[in-house]
Amino acid sequence: MIFEDEASFRQDPTLHQTWARKGCQPLIPTTGQRHTQKIFGAIDLYDTRFFYHQDSVFNAQTYVHFLERLAASYEPRTVYLVHDNAAYHKAPEVRQWLHERGHHFHLCPLPPYSPEFNAVERIWHHVRLKATHNRYFGTEQELKETLHSTFRSIQRSPEQITGYLQPFL
Repeated sequence: MIFEDEASFRQDPTLHQTWARKGCQPLIPTTGQRHTQKIFGAIDLYDTRFFYHQDSVFNAQTYVHFLERLAASYEPRTVYLVHDNAAYHKAPEVRQWLHERGHHFHLCPLPPYSPEFNAVERIWHHVRLKATHNRYFGTEQELKETLHSTFRSIQRSPEQITGYLQPFL
């Protein structure tokens, strides 16, 4: 069983609670830039394998591209992919891909407005805490590299996220 979700990570800082010396408010610089990294992510609950793909936009075409990459990792095994109800998840291009190449791929939509049922939401929370909250990224490339490094770290050492996944097992 694989859970899938998308997240956007912005270059401008996301402020989050932090510790500071009394009377010394932490200052986070900002560039005023609003560059965003769009990430598709999927987590296999039983193998604790994390997949991700960065793209420029979330739409049916980029979603199918992500599904292609995911399917290639699992062929010929049957995959149950749990995902939310984003409009492009139900687009004609996605249905066509499932009809033509998704024989072993079954999409399982979550109830509307229920992110708490998606295990990948916990991964996004982990990434934001470890990589983006209260961090200054002077360039879009710095943000990309930080995200890539964090995702690769999860792939190399999945034990850092197993605690987040326990409620789903």
